[in-house]
Amino acid sequence: MGLALCACSSLRYYAQAVHGQGELVLRREPVSKLLRNPATDPKLAARLSLALAAREFASRKLGLPDNRSYTSYVALPRPYVVWNVFATPRYSVEAVRHCFPVAGCVAYRGWFSEAAAEADAARLRSTGDDVWVGGVPAYSTLGWFADPILSSMLRWDDDELAATIFHELAHQLIYAKGDTAFNESFAMFVQTEGLREWRESRGLPPEDGRAQAMDDGFTKLVLDLRDRLQALYASRADLEAMEAGKQREIAAFRERYAQWRDTDWPGDHRYDTWMTKPINNARLLPFGLYDQWTPAFAALFRVSGRQWSAFYARVRALAREPKAARDAELHALLP
Repeated sequence: MGLALCACSSLRYYAQAVHGQGELVLRREPVSKLLRNPATDPKLAARLSLALAAREFASRKLGLPDNRSYTSYVALPRPYVVWNVFATPRYSVEAVRHCFPVAGCVAYRGWFSEAAAEADAARLRSTGDDVWVGGVPAYSTLGWFADPILSSMLRWDDDELAATIFHELAHQLIYAKGDTAFNESFAMFVQTEGLREWRESRGLPPEDGRAQAMDDGFTKLVLDLRDRLQALYASRADLEAMEAGKQREIAAFRERYAQWRDTDWPGDHRYDTWMTKPINNARLLPFGLYDQWTPAFAALFRVSGRQWSAFYARVRALAREPKAARDAELHALLP
């Protein structure tokens, strides 16, 4: 019975993925056509023009794939394109992983419907797992389809829009199956360095580092909580003590956050909304995935003479190695 239920669940998941991706393909409109149409809203036209310029820069200057991705537009009838469902066992910080033919094993499942994502989350909670559902404005099909610009991407400012195009094209260029930290850290480095070069090419000053510094500080706080919980779960205490310890650590984290915010960033409350929501193991999972190896990729870029082609050749070589060897080489590159 369990196997049959699992099979049915998997079939439903793949069916909604095929339907959701198919809907995006059918709803695509060429950006060039929209820009020629005098009925197109001028604000939309300006954002799409910027996206096209960033897309052309990505291939011409950053060595990213030169294909039809981000040359079409989809107006979504919802705020996000997909909702990702993350889960962990109640007393573990390790993700419940899901394996797919193309992407390999990843720490989440993406649903094109918020209701379907919440139903999946409810199913996982019923087994005792910690669960978190997060909306996603953009994702990459790794080159299998020509990924469009989505209306959910246009809520960002110009820098974030360009950076996301660089990030998602980087996934199309190099992808190590089943290694989320490697893939996301690589794409995040390409995004960050690509944005620096993009701003420079447009005569814009370097980004203000305040937002990044605060983001780094908050991430450090979250990773510290995860480390503390991991140590607690490894203690093999009884379940009652484990639960009490878990809630104490989360409460102490909230206190450390308030002290950090008021001492280092007085008057800045941008993370307060995140803190007001329930915190569990699953909610901590995305932290660290996107930047675990970014300093290593930055070092690799420097030893590649800051040449994108040489850098990509080294990253491809890493992607072909077994994960243990790859991690060891990346660790050796860390400052």
